[in-house]
Amino acid sequence: MFQFISAALPRKVAAPLTALGLLAFSAAPSAAVEIERVTSPKGIEAWLVHDETIPVIALNFSFAGGTAQDPDGKEGVTRLLAATLDEGAGDMPSEEYQAKLEDLAVSVSFNADKDNFYGSLRTLTTTQSEAFDMLRLAVNDPRFDEVAINRMKTQIASGIRRASQDADTVASRDLMKAIVGDHPYARPNDGTEETLAALTAEDLKAMKTRLLTRDGLKIGVVGAIDAKTLAPLLDEVFAGLPEKGELTTVPEVTAETGKIVNSTMDVQQTSILFALPGLKRDDPDYQAAFVMNHILGGGTFTSWMYEEVREKRGLSYGAYTQMAPYDHTGILFASAATRADRANETIQVMRDQLTRMATDGPTQEELDSAKRFITGSYPLRFDSSGKIALQLVAIQNAKLGIDYFDRRNAEIEAVTLADVQRVAKRLLDAKEPSISTVGPDIKAN
Repeated sequence: MFQFISAALPRKVAAPLTALGLLAFSAAPSAAVEIERVTSPKGIEAWLVHDETIPVIALNFSFAGGTAQDPDGKEGVTRLLAATLDEGAGDMPSEEYQAKLEDLAVSVSFNADKDNFYGSLRTLTTTQSEAFDMLRLAVNDPRFDEVAINRMKTQIASGIRRASQDADTVASRDLMKAIVGDHPYARPNDGTEETLAALTAEDLKAMKTRLLTRDGLKIGVVGAIDAKTLAPLLDEVFAGLPEKGELTTVPEVTAETGKIVNSTMDVQQTSILFALPGLKRDDPDYQAAFVMNHILGGGTFTSWMYEEVREKRGLSYGAYTQMAPYDHTGILFASAATRADRANETIQVMRDQLTRMATDGPTQEELDSAKRFITGSYPLRFDSSGKIALQLVAIQNAKLGIDYFDRRNAEIEAVTLADVQRVAKRLLDAKEPSISTVGPDIKAN
């Protein structure tokens, strides 16, 4: 349900880098991460964390506009674009391009979520020049050969078929349709087998021209490269892209409440998914809501949902909540899976926790414990160069400011019990969640 871009290295590159110990990063807690703003001769900006401890460079970047930009009838085109950009470029067909990446121990990969199109590069410093050139080719001169396109279509179509038999995936798709209707966020990122099959190389070229533009570009770089060396490489990769694209305006939307969707599937357990309107990342109450969510269901073993659903009643292996701040809406999700004959009992217990949070709120001890965990675990997001590069892009997209790493824990510490009680009432009081269930024949109520 939730859209995240993985920092993991694809294909065969992770193994040699891990074997050499190159995925580690020497940064201490987040406050010690020093970010430098780098501007290339042609005006490309990147945020850089320079560290010479290990001879590796991690570059992450994103372009504004993700799968929500898919035209009607061409759903899945952005996902297919991400799958094919590195399937041959310049004068190298797919097999040759991928073989060269493997020989260099270089990773080039692409992905997309609802709001953004992502790319990444991982390389040793000894192959820096060749790595940036391989990225340049993929970004500027992909081949979109028919054989490669068809191979990627086959892979994605196989995933679509598997997803149609996965209860969690079906529950999330049913719920998104129920709460946002025909909004682009309700479309599956991969499209359908029918829309995917109809896509052509021309569709991919047109989508690339729309999405891969300089005005929506955010870049984060971490590792053994200084600003003077990085600046011209940024121009090499990105300066040739169009200045502006032609993005479709995605409307703001608020998740509808009180919707009930039940789907029958021959599986052992019933998947349950709740949704309520949440907050976008720029909302002043976001950090208070983040802390509240941790107590409610985001803190796994210590959360109310986990304690009440699993520990006290044994209804599920786990029950969770998640804040999902999209660009054009915010949604609060809750999820669990249980035996079909106990689905309605589980749903009621989950509802009770929402009501409890809205009416009573947490204790001061629970708040203090949540803040200690949230601030104490934050450095774990910075234990590899790839994770830091990913975070650099994320905070740019969220417009949090270049000093966010230094401010973040102080913002969490500043959340008071009154703040959590206020935001809990704002999000949960007198609001009936929308619910989607998928499993053996049972009706949520």
